[in-house]
Amino acid sequence: MIETQELTRRYGETLVVDRVSLTLPKQGLTAIIGANGAGKSTFLGMISRLTAASAGAALIDGLDVAKTPTDALAQRLAILRQDNAIAARVTVRDLVSFGRYPHSKGRLTADDHARIDDALAFLELEPFSDRYLDEVSGGQRQRAHIAMVLAQDTDYVLLDEPLNNLDMRHARAMMSLLRRAVDERSRTVVVVLHDINFASCYADHIVAMRDGRVVAAGPPDHIVTTATLRAIYDIDVEVVTVRGYRTVHYYR
Repeated sequence: MIETQELTRRYGETLVVDRVSLTLPKQGLTAIIGANGAGKSTFLGMISRLTAASAGAALIDGLDVAKTPTDALAQRLAILRQDNAIAARVTVRDLVSFGRYPHSKGRLTADDHARIDDALAFLELEPFSDRYLDEVSGGQRQRAHIAMVLAQDTDYVLLDEPLNNLDMRHARAMMSLLRRAVDERSRTVVVVLHDINFASCYADHIVAMRDGRVVAAGPPDHIVTTATLRAIYDIDVEVVTVRGYRTVHYYR
């Protein structure tokens, strides 16, 4: 279980995340939504310890992430940031193998290779495993980064806007893969999203943020409403149910 207690981040006089206290369900997919500047990525960064909290605490299964040894934390939690570019020319398999570093420290064992192969197969990357990253499409590259995170074999996976630069087909495929990681592998996935319809259709739980605070949190049916979305984005939308899922239509 991920729990935050009065989690706060300031940059000088600017309050970016304001005393957020939440419990995120285990073995489910949580989507964090909100307008630009709402504090979503900063909040996710503090949970993963990539961003230091100004106050408060983030706990993973009761462990304070700020005080937990790095090796121990990396075996429980994996994160993929927005900026995941790699300058070195590496193959897809090489990239995925980086996910095993917390376990092997670079000395890959037979078990490590098996988990790398498994991640490549799960993300349907086996035909491209020996290609360099600059030789595959943007969608395949993004899937390779997700495979690296899954190869880390952690209970918790945090993803900051993994749908960036993906077209509709690849974005849908990515969300389907994350849903499978929850349903088939009992992972706990927390993802920052801008697409409300993807959040509504694929997430079990949604956290809606504005100005560094949580406006609402709960299942999609409780969050994807005209009133709540107006409170988050300051625009009027029409919410309709399609195939059992709430979807958002924007007015002109």
